[in-house]
Amino acid sequence: MARLTIVQALNQTLRYLLATDQRVILLGEDVGRDGGVFRVTEGLVDEFGPDRVVDTPLAESAIIGTSVGLAASGLRPIPEIQFFGFLLPAFEQLVTQAARLHARSAGRHNIAMVVRTPYGGGVRTPELHSDAFESYFVHAPGLKVVAVSTPYNAKGLLLSAYDDPDPVLFLEPLRTYRAMREEVPDEPYRVPLGQARVARPGRDVTLVAWSGMVPVVERAAELLAEQDGVEAEVIDLQTLSPLDEATLVASVQKTGRAVVVHEAVRTGGLGAEIAALIMERGFLSLEAPVMRVTSPDVPYPPTGLEGFFLPDAERVVEAVRASLRY
Repeated sequence: MARLTIVQALNQTLRYLLATDQRVILLGEDVGRDGGVFRVTEGLVDEFGPDRVVDTPLAESAIIGTSVGLAASGLRPIPEIQFFGFLLPAFEQLVTQAARLHARSAGRHNIAMVVRTPYGGGVRTPELHSDAFESYFVHAPGLKVVAVSTPYNAKGLLLSAYDDPDPVLFLEPLRTYRAMREEVPDEPYRVPLGQARVARPGRDVTLVAWSGMVPVVERAAELLAEQDGVEAEVIDLQTLSPLDEATLVASVQKTGRAVVVHEAVRTGGLGAEIAALIMERGFLSLEAPVMRVTSPDVPYPPTGLEGFFLPDAERVVEAVRASLRY
């Protein structure tokens, strides 16, 4: 069992899918010859050829539109969008076409495709490379949204996304692509969609996060334990749509407090939906209002201001202390 980064785990999984299913086609900007901007697809075009690992023009709407047609024809496309912010030009193809075709055809057709894209900030990229727009897509019925946080769940979630008959948006964290290593089994395994992970058990407060914010929240939990003797339970959502409501509610019923942390701006962010869910299903267990730690309601700033924009462990700690004082 090798210790892999997220990039390596994804590369291994894509290689396995190409080798075991002749219907699988990878397509996107620079995924072939260059192996992708972050080298997730490195070496795959040499093994499987340019007909199955396809370099496309710089046209996101064409990448997703072509993938919809391939999936409707029975193939299994896995398109890559270089950065999450670049997916907006293909919003029409993904949300209006791919997500709706199963319902529109009264169940006669499925669009089985996995749209991979790097997600989030923290690595000082230029404008439109780091935005967290997950709520736009979580709001779309018929589209599943997955958010990776570790090498282990990267492989298991990608295989489950591939198995799913519906389109899946697969978010990969920029900041931790190579920042951690973890033991990843060589054989295939699945991490179920729609199931959250208790990354750290605790009894005093529930911290909810996903993707690149999970390590931030785990660090906050360490600080709370060291400085305040507080045992924080960390919930890694893993799948943003559908949400694992049962795990969220069970945790809050145990701890009585909740803090939701996300990179997206505050207004209309997924944290608001999670807070409403906890209020509806766990209100009598709450000892304090559900808190949110988010980015401010401004456009993503220049790289020099990124540290002031994104949530960090210290802001999470302060939110927990405010909840405990309530």
